[in-house]
Amino acid sequence: MSEKAIIEEIKSYLKEKNLNIEKATTTSYPSPFTEKVQESNRKKIRLIEKHFRAILEILGLDLENDSVAKSPIRISKMFVDELFSGMTPEAFPKLTFINADSITNTDSPIFTKNISVNSICEHHFLPMIGKAHIAYMPNQKIIGLSKLNRIVHYFARRPQLQERLTMQIADCLSYVLGTNDVAVYLDLQHYCVKLRGVEDISNTITSAYLGSFKKDFSFQESFERKFSR
Repeated sequence: MSEKAIIEEIKSYLKEKNLNIEKATTTSYPSPFTEKVQESNRKKIRLIEKHFRAILEILGLDLENDSVAKSPIRISKMFVDELFSGMTPEAFPKLTFINADSITNTDSPIFTKNISVNSICEHHFLPMIGKAHIAYMPNQKIIGLSKLNRIVHYFARRPQLQERLTMQIADCLSYVLGTNDVAVYLDLQHYCVKLRGVEDISNTITSAYLGSFKKDFSFQESFERKFSR
């Protein structure tokens, strides 16, 4: 199936759930993309391979050597198909929901902790790795548990700032869940700090509290206690 066909399929799928793919994937905190993000993956891989080959040659690597001969194509495929796969709408996960009316005790928040975050800092293009913790108050529907992980992974798979990543996850969840009450907490280690510059090990923490969670400090304390154990 072509990339265009995949996008149309996702648009149709989200429309059935009264969701708009542009709003779900762009959020109110858009990443700094240009129109080139819509070019085919095949073209991107070809161009990145060409330019990364030039970079390696400038560094003085012998690309006739068996060890590095295929590095340009390996790197280009890794960028497009893996590390930065969340830059395109067709990678947005299919979502499943359960009617909250069929579930008891929906007046309490739902918590999910320790979701793996593997992203790339857009400043130095080095990894930032850690965990995400999420809570939301159901409003008519409950999302499939694995879909929370997939939404986090989708927004992480692009050049990112941790602060923007936190808000994109929160904004998307608020939209697709139809609730203002969302909390997102990220605890990440940045390899641009670990491998260069100060060369130290530290964690950066960012959070987003929306709706009633923003004013409810007792909830925030309870939320943070749940994943600090």
